[in-house]
Amino acid sequence: MPELTPRRRLLVLAICCMSLLIVSLDNTVLNVALPSMQKELHASVAGLQWTIDAYTLVLASLLMLAGSTADRIGRRRIFKAGLVIFTIGSVLCSLAPNLESLIAFRMVQAVGGSMLNPVAMSIITNTFTDPRERARAIGAWGAVVGISMAAGPLVGGLLVDSVGWRSIFWINLPVGLAALLLTWRYVPESRAPKARRPDPVGQLLVIALLGSLTYAIIEAPGSAVARTAVFGAIAVAALLGILWYEPRRAEPLIDLRFFRSAPFSGATVIAVSAFAALSGFLFLSTLYLQNVRGLDALHAGLWMLPMAAMCFVCAPLSGRLVGNRGPRLSLLVAGITMTASGVLFAGFEGETSNVSLVIGYVLFGLGFGFVNAPITNTAVSGMPRTQAGVAAAVASTSRQIGGTLGVAVIGAVLASGVGASAYRDTFVEAARPAWWIIAGCGLAVLVLGALTSGRWARGTAERTARRLESVEVKDAVGVRAQDAPA
Repeated sequence: MPELTPRRRLLVLAICCMSLLIVSLDNTVLNVALPSMQKELHASVAGLQWTIDAYTLVLASLLMLAGSTADRIGRRRIFKAGLVIFTIGSVLCSLAPNLESLIAFRMVQAVGGSMLNPVAMSIITNTFTDPRERARAIGAWGAVVGISMAAGPLVGGLLVDSVGWRSIFWINLPVGLAALLLTWRYVPESRAPKARRPDPVGQLLVIALLGSLTYAIIEAPGSAVARTAVFGAIAVAALLGILWYEPRRAEPLIDLRFFRSAPFSGATVIAVSAFAALSGFLFLSTLYLQNVRGLDALHAGLWMLPMAAMCFVCAPLSGRLVGNRGPRLSLLVAGITMTASGVLFAGFEGETSNVSLVIGYVLFGLGFGFVNAPITNTAVSGMPRTQAGVAAAVASTSRQIGGTLGVAVIGAVLASGVGASAYRDTFVEAARPAWWIIAGCGLAVLVLGALTSGRWARGTAERTARRLESVEVKDAVGVRAQDAPA
C-alpha cells in the first residue's frame, strides 16, 4: 500500500468505519425488532435465535476465507464486493415473505458482511503503521460499535413503531452505497506480498463445526436427544479434523501457530466470551422489555440507551489507554464491570427494579466499551503485517462465534425455563441461569485479561512473531530460488 497523507489516512479510516457501522447497526436494530417479527411471522424462540444466528454463523464460517482471499487478490476489491452483497441482502431481507425466507436472506447478508470487517481492519492495519496511531485508529473503530449501540435501539424502535420491522433493513442502503462510492475513489488497493492459498477442506471443517454445534444447542430444548447427539458428534469430529488436518498444511486456513502467543490466544477467547455476553444480554433485554414489561420498540430502545451511551464514551478512551499503557487495564475494567452486571441481574433480581435495571445497563455498557479495543489491538499488533488479514479475520471470527454461541446458549436456557408458559409469568425466573452465564463470561474476560497481558505473555508473543517471520523469510528465499534462471 502506498504511503498516504494524514488526511487521506483519516478518510480511509472513516470509510472503513462506515462498513462497520452498517454491520453493527444491523445487529442492534434487529434485536429491537425481534418481538414484532415474532408476532408477524409467528416465530418461536428458536426461530428468533435463527434470525440472528443464521447471520453470525455464516459470518463466522467465512471471515477467515475472506481475510486470506483479500490478502491474495486485493483488499479493496473484496471490500467493494462485500458492500454490494451486503446491500443486496438487506433489500432481500426487507422483502422476506416468511421466517424461512428471512433466515435465508440473512445468510446472503452475512456473505457480504464476511468481506467487510476483517478486510477493513486489514486495510486500517496497513494504513496506520505506527503502533500508537494504529491503537487510536482501532479505538475510533471501536467507538463506531458504540455509535451503533446508541443509535440502533432508538432508530430501530422509531422505524418499527412507525413503519414496521421491514424498514430496519432500509437504512443499510444509503450507507452501503456511499461507502462503495468512497471506496472506489479514495481507498488504495493493497495485498500481501505472499498470501495463503485456498484451503477448501479446512473451510468445510469450520462450517461443519460451527453449523452442527449451533444447531445442536438451539434445537436441543425441542428436539429428540438422539438428533442433538448426532449433531454434537459431528461438531466434535469436525474439531478433531481441524486439529489434525490444519497443522499438516503448509498454508492452512487456520494457522494454529498464532495460538502459541498467549496474548493472541487470550484475545481470541476473550472475544468469544465478551460477544457471547453481549449477544445474550441484548437478546434477554429485548424480550424482557417488550414481552414482559409490555413496552413498545421505541421505549425499549430508550431503556437500553444508558448501555449504549457508556459503550460510545468508553470505546475511544479504551483505544487511547491501550495505545499508551497496553491492554491490561482495559481488560480488567471490562471483566469486573461485565461480571458485576450479570451478577446484579441474576442474584438480586435487577430486572424487577428500575434503578437496578439502569445500573446493570450502565455497568455492562462500560465493560463492553472497554473490551473491544484491546481485543483487536492484541490480535493484530503481534503478528507480521503480511498476514494482517488472516490475524484480523481470526479476531473477527472469534467475535462472531461468541455472538452465535451467546444467542444459542442463552436462548436454549430461556426456552427450557419458559416452556409453554407465558413470558410474563416465568421469564424472570427462567432467565436467572442465563444471567449467571453472562456473569461467567465477564469473569472469563477478567481472568484471561490478567493472565495474558503480563511480561510472560508478551514474551510468548515476541517468540511467536519471530518464528512466523523466519518462516516467511525462508519461504520467500525458496520462491526466489525456484524463479532464478538455471
